[in-house]
Amino acid sequence: MSGAWPETAEALEAEQRRLASLAPAPWQPGGRLAAAGVFVCFERGVPGQLERGWAAAAVFDVERGRILGTALVSGRAAAPYEPGFLALREGPLLEAAVRALRLPFDVLLVDATGRDHPRRAGLALHLGAVLDLPTVGVTHRPLLAAGSWPPPERGASSPLFLEGEIVGYWLRTAAGARPLAVHAAWRTAPETAVEVVLRCSRSARTPEPLRAARRAAREARASFERAGQPQFADSSREAGI
Repeated sequence: MSGAWPETAEALEAEQRRLASLAPAPWQPGGRLAAAGVFVCFERGVPGQLERGWAAAAVFDVERGRILGTALVSGRAAAPYEPGFLALREGPLLEAAVRALRLPFDVLLVDATGRDHPRRAGLALHLGAVLDLPTVGVTHRPLLAAGSWPPPERGASSPLFLEGEIVGYWLRTAAGARPLAVHAAWRTAPETAVEVVLRCSRSARTPEPLRAARRAAREARASFERAGQPQFADSSREAGI
């Protein structure tokens, strides 16, 4: 489905409904796990425009507890921000960053929702379908779903409901920290999403692959802001394996 990102809100709505109706084979993590994270940030101070964006992807070896490699791409937002239509704005840049990775991985963590969406197909689910990869959404708060917070200890979780269906969980990735909203997305159930995010989390609240991708994207933006021009168009780097 590469290059299949809709270009209008009407086309995106139709594609989201189509994706939500599909039932792809469920994915389960194995004993060894390599997880990637992808994150995009945009130029600041230019609201209402199609800002320059920086997208980064990073691969995390869960058992060894280390980032294996990252990839960076830059471009423009494809559309203004509108809740429920994030794929119009961010989808192509996120896809490009993941495709720039040179390392294999099992599952992709996305800073977006999955089944917690008006049409049950948020950007985390849509990106997984485009890339043909299992995905999990990780956000600071739900979009439409609701549920009580879990107890304060690490690993505690509580369901997020949307119209009576469990579409994700609140999850404490660090003791005493605010929980994250963890979302079922492409080929992942809510319980699978919880397992993956918890396995990818260490001392910080944000799971490591997303944390590394966020840091790389923001560093690229900061470099642009300091110099007044981007420092790269498309680059990647890998750690020795």
